[in-house]
Amino acid sequence: MPRLLGRWLVRSTLLVLLVSALTFVLVSLTPGDPARTILGQSATQEQYEALRLQMGLDAPLLTRYGAWLSDALHGDLGASLFSGEPVTGLIAQRLGVTLTLITGGVLVAGLLGVALGVISSRSSGVLARVVDVASLVGSAIPPFWLGLVLSAVFAVGLRLVPVVGYTSPAVDPVAWALSIVLPIVTLALAGTAIVAKQTRDAMREELGKDYVLVLRSHGASEWTVQIKHALRNAGVPVVTVLGVLLIGLLGGTVLVESVFSLPGLGGLAVTSTLRHDLPVIQGVTVLFAVVVVAVNLLVDLVNAWINPKVAA
Repeated sequence: MPRLLGRWLVRSTLLVLLVSALTFVLVSLTPGDPARTILGQSATQEQYEALRLQMGLDAPLLTRYGAWLSDALHGDLGASLFSGEPVTGLIAQRLGVTLTLITGGVLVAGLLGVALGVISSRSSGVLARVVDVASLVGSAIPPFWLGLVLSAVFAVGLRLVPVVGYTSPAVDPVAWALSIVLPIVTLALAGTAIVAKQTRDAMREELGKDYVLVLRSHGASEWTVQIKHALRNAGVPVVTVLGVLLIGLLGGTVLVESVFSLPGLGGLAVTSTLRHDLPVIQGVTVLFAVVVVAVNLLVDLVNAWINPKVAA
């Protein structure tokens, strides 16, 4: 286990540094200038150059990245070029919405997917084919399109949930649940089918092994055989798929938050990109990179717990 943590620490540090450097360079080199965006085309050249100097945009790229990295290592991600608000504060305001979406999506997809996979592993009939088709369709449907369809049916047609908008749980827990349920279902549906197919395939492989025959010959119950032994041994690929799914939902939230007008990090990233607000883009990207490496660590730890040979 210490070797696993050591490898993770080195890899994750290098990955976050690489992501932060690439993001800084790519955003800085893309067309667009925050000073010109703020002042508009009617500003004079003197006003433009003065604002660039004030914002530190006249310094060489390497100098600017070095200054950002130094501040970031001390917990300061800078301030928005437009609002002047600290980036950490902007992220903190919106982090809860995005975390709720991702956590809810993974939980729903994991629970439903594993249950469907275990059930369909015992069948080669209609249910197995439904899982196959649903997995194929689910992986092909874009989340934003699925969100629009669900919104048209359940929000506009049946009026069971609000069409768009977000209510804080501190203001009205019921309204909060209604505002967040459809986005979570949108994120979870595609993942459910994929997890179900992975679980079914892994379970079928385990149920065909000799130790299962030995357990059954010794009178072990089907619950013990399937859940206690087969499902645990099939857990490594399933947990890996859930980790990949969670990372994929980070990108999916950008579109889903836009469809349902939710105040999460996805909307913040889109707005900041359109404005060329480098400190905010940099902060959100680094946070996403940290989440990705943390999820990879969690997957490795869970897999090592399920199968200690993984950590060797």
